Formats: sequence, structure tokens, C-alpha cells
Amino acid sequence: MANAAVATAGAVRPLRYGSISRDRKWALRWSYFFLTLFAIFFLMPPFYMLITSLKPKEEIAAITNPWWVYAPTLDNFIELLTQNAYMTFFRNSAIVSVCVVIVTMLISVIAAFSLARMKFWGSATLATGVFLTYLIPDTLLFIPLFKMMSWVRDTTGIELVNHWWTMIILYPTLTVPFCTWIMIGYFASIPKELDEAALIDGATWMQTLTRIFIPVALPGIIAATIFCFTVSWAQFLYPLAFTTSTTELVLPVGIVTTLIKGDVFNWGQIMAGALLGAAPPLIIYAFLMDYYIAGLTAGATKG
Repeated sequence: MANAAVATAGAVRPLRYGSISRDRKWALRWSYFFLTLFAIFFLMPPFYMLITSLKPKEEIAAITNPWWVYAPTLDNFIELLTQNAYMTFFRNSAIVSVCVVIVTMLISVIAAFSLARMKFWGSATLATGVFLTYLIPDTLLFIPLFKMMSWVRDTTGIELVNHWWTMIILYPTLTVPFCTWIMIGYFASIPKELDEAALIDGATWMQTLTRIFIPVALPGIIAATIFCFTVSWAQFLYPLAFTTSTTELVLPVGIVTTLIKGDVFNWGQIMAGALLGAAPPLIIYAFLMDYYIAGLTAGATKG
């Protein structure tokens, strides 16, 4: 009987393992199938933008296959890059984004460290309130912000509207709350023994932050930096509402306002400008994607 049971068990195991193996293969096949659909769906718009940017104006207006380029040309890119206006838009966006990243990270790192490690009365409520602030859509914020700037102009005579550097003041209202929330989760995941040991050795809170927590939390800081740069680079509503002069526009608004005149759309240059404008965030994500994923997922668990 014992030998029969062993023989029966030995005969069943290969079938069970084989079933698991087949299930795994089918799971992989379905995963690749849906990943392929996902990639096709999300890569179609940039691919169509590239095709359109390589077409001459006559071919864009003609009734032909929209997914094929019959007479490829780089004239749209050349004309766009030789325009002083486009380079001005690009420069304004670059300066604004870099300054916003610096301001946001200086505020967010210190605020997140205070809320996550320096426990005080109401710190948890304040941390939740910081995140809830981010959930307020910018479509509701730009109206009171505009009224505040009008009040500053009437009170002090300082004109804040129609200046590209005004975006450095406005964008942190969008970036600081979320970056602070990311950093709170990351700082909270760091073992408490580190800051306790530093305080016992006589380090101040600022020394603990700069010498211990910032090096350890570098992936989270990079993730928050990437998010901040992306938001400030691609923001459209605030510069549309607060800037009007061509020399003060940033890239997203400048492309729309200068390349669309009435009902005439210069699609070739619009697509070329959009592709060139998407290049900086794309390059950053390509080189720092691992840090970005690590920073976003680190706060999910506490070590």
C-alpha cells in the first residue's frame, strides 16, 4: 500500500507542475499581448506627430494616407529652430523649470523632514493637509491668484502679470504639496535608529538632514525633482492666464499662440515644436527612470 501511494504521488506531481508551467506560459502570453496593446495605444500619438512634422505643408493639406510620408523633409524643424520666438520660449521654459525645481526642493525636503521625523502636535494632520492641497485643481486656483496679483499691483505698484519670472512664484503652488508628500513617505520609511544615533552623537536636526537623510533619501529626492520639472515644463494654464507678450511666453503656450493664427494651423511646425519640447523630460526619464520608480514606491513600506 505504501509503495502504491508513493507511486501514485509520483505520477501526480509531474501533471501538477506541468499544469502550473502551462498556466505560467499563458499568463506570460496574455501579459505580452496587453502590454503590446498598451504600447501601441500610447505610442500612436507621438508617432503620428513625428510623421506630420516630416511632411511639407502641401502634403499635410492633401488627401493622402495620413500614416505615410511621401516626401519627407526637415523644413519644419529648420524653420522652427531659426525663429527667435521659439528659442525664446525654450529659454524661458528652461529657466523657469530649473528655478522652480530649486525652490520646490528647498521647501519640500525641509518640510517633509520636519513632518516625518520631528514629531510635534498636529504634524500628521498637517501632512494630510499638504497632500489635500495638491488635489485642488489649478483651474480653481488661478482666479484667486490673479486677484492677489492685482491687489499687489494696486497696493505696491509692482506688476506681476505678463512676466515669465512670475511663473517661478506660481508653479510652487502646484509642485510643493506633492513633492512634500512624496518626501514624507520616503523619510518615514527610513529606520528611526539613524536619526536617534545622530542626535545622541550631538548632531543638530539640520546636520541630521544634510549628512544622513539626504544621502539615504536620494532616490526619493530624484523622483520628486523629476515630477517637479515635468509639471513646471508642461504647465499650460498658468502661463496662458498670466502672460501675453511673445517675449514672456513659455514653450507650451508659445507654440499654440504663435503657430495658430485664427483658423490657420501650421501643423508641421506645431508637431515639430511639440516633439522638441517633449525631448528634455524624455531624456531625464530615460536616464533616471530607476530612481523615479524607487522614489515613488519606497514610501509604500516602512523599514
